[in-house]
Amino acid sequence: MSLQKKPVIKKKLEKIALNATSWLGSIESLITHTLVFAISFSLVLFGIPFDRMLLVLTTVLSLEAIYLAIFIQMSVNQSAMRLAQVEHDIEEIAEDVEEIAEDVEGIEKGVEEINDNVEEMQEDMEHIEKDIDEIQKDVDEIQEDVEEIQGDVQEQEVISGK
Repeated sequence: MSLQKKPVIKKKLEKIALNATSWLGSIESLITHTLVFAISFSLVLFGIPFDRMLLVLTTVLSLEAIYLAIFIQMSVNQSAMRLAQVEHDIEEIAEDVEEIAEDVEGIEKGVEEINDNVEEMQEDMEHIEKDIDEIQKDVDEIQEDVEEIQGDVQEQEVISGK
C-alpha cells in the first residue's frame, strides 16, 4: 500500500470512529440497544434456548464493549490533542498580551513625559509672561521718564526763551 493512501484510510477510519462514538452517545443508540435486548430476550418465546441466546448476547455485548473502549480512547486522544493545541494557542495569546501590556506601559511613559514637558512649557510661559509684564512696566516707567524729561526740557526752553 502506498504512503499516500495510509493517511486517507486512517482519516476515513477516524471519521467512522468519531461518527460511531457520536451515535453511541445518542438517544437513537439507547432506543436501538433497548430494542435489541428486548428482541434477544423474546427469542426464548420462539423456541431458542435461553442459554444459547445469553451466550450469543454476551458475546455480542463483549465485542461491542471492546469497540466502545477503542472508540472512547480515540475520542480521548483527539480531545487531548485539541486541548494541547488550545493550550499552545493560549500561551501564544498570553505572550501577545504581555507584549501589548509592555507597549501600553511604554505609551503611558511617553504620555507622562509629554505631560511633564507640557507642564514645564506652561511654567516657562508663565515666567515669560511675568517677564513681559515686568518689561512692559519698565517701558511704561521709561515712557513716563521720557515724558517728564520732555516736559522739563520744554519748561527750560520756555524759561530760557527759546
